Amino acid sequence: MNPPAFDAAAHVAHMETMLGLTIEEAWRPSVVANMAAIAKAAELALSVDIPEDSEPAPVFRP
Repeated sequence: MNPPAFDAAAHVAHMETMLGLTIEEAWRPSVVANMAAIAKAAELALSVDIPEDSEPAPVFRP
């Protein structure tokens, strides 16, 4: 069974209430778009199967 699709607008509205924030209506579409982009990036990162015994590299080399 697949989890329900992420609703960025509902999440932003919920977190606005939970954190006591006020998001100006002019900014709301940008905040929602950024939250949707972050969710897609997280989905991509979480889709990679990393073995339990993996360790981070001590130095980043692109």
